[in-house]
Amino acid sequence: MPGLTTGRRGASGRTGATGGRGATPKGGVSRRLLLLAALVPVVALLSLAIGSNASSPAEVWHALTSASGQEADTIVRTLRFPRTVLGLLVGACLGAAGVLMQGHTRNPLAEPGLLGVSAGAAFCVVLGLRLRLVETLEQSVYAAIVGALVASLAVYAMARSSLHEGGARLVVAGAATTAFLAALTSGIVLLDAQSLDAYRFWAVGSLSGRDPDTGLVILPFAMGGLLIALVNARSLDLLALGDDVSTAMGLSVTRSRLAGLAAVALLTAAGVAACGPIAFVGLLAGQLARAVTGARWMPALVAGSLVGALVLVSADVAGRVVAGQGELQVGVVAGVLGAPVLIWVVRRRGLAL
Repeated sequence: MPGLTTGRRGASGRTGATGGRGATPKGGVSRRLLLLAALVPVVALLSLAIGSNASSPAEVWHALTSASGQEADTIVRTLRFPRTVLGLLVGACLGAAGVLMQGHTRNPLAEPGLLGVSAGAAFCVVLGLRLRLVETLEQSVYAAIVGALVASLAVYAMARSSLHEGGARLVVAGAATTAFLAALTSGIVLLDAQSLDAYRFWAVGSLSGRDPDTGLVILPFAMGGLLIALVNARSLDLLALGDDVSTAMGLSVTRSRLAGLAAVALLTAAGVAACGPIAFVGLLAGQLARAVTGARWMPALVAGSLVGALVLVSADVAGRVVAGQGELQVGVVAGVLGAPVLIWVVRRRGLAL
């Protein structure tokens, strides 16, 4: 099977997922990152204000600073605020995971939802529910971490030999793993009514209906994953030169990729356990982050986290707006937004299997 190529080459002469993009001036990158960071409170304010019972900025401020028990205060403080914080946290996790996966695989299509990581996390959570081993959110996070790690290792093992070519086998392995695990998950939930009820609530991919403490439960896993990701991002610039060059420059390629897998597993597991599988956020974040920062992976990871948070919360707000008095779940909106971007990436880069 021919390799998945992008028609662009980096400085090393190797074809890569992001090769051919010149370095963006450091000052320009800093300004763009500051702009992304400044957009976060704006999107958060919209999330706090918009809903079936819209609140004005003054009402939002009153609810956050001097709540007096009014209906608007209760809606903003107890419903929308935890939901917004959770959306920002999960979006940052999925965005960072997408950037890491694209960097390690040198594939612009890589993201947890496309490469089986989310499916692995979802399967382990459902299996834990079926076996009565998972009864709390914290236990579901542990189960999701195991599933994400196993799926990551399986896909990596199947596609390892083609990573230097752009990873055609990676896409195939990810699709096959996702289909296999999705079939097993469906089999479990169809045979057990209790698991089905829990799965239907969780699998749609939503920020609504979650416990207000959900963000606090996943915070240690998210912070751990982001910390490992920041440390690991330093090695991506060397890995972009190729495995041989990276090794010659003193980098342990295997150790670096395993650390990257651990970070992706933690980040994906935190997001999936809290909100269910939400596809395409990592893909969107990875593409937009690289457009903002250029060829350097450390700022790309920061940008990916910010973009992921912005995309997920914006999709949640859009779901409330387009559905009128109802609500369109964020997983649905992310899929609607992500599918055209996936097609755009393929056409823009001239990808071919």
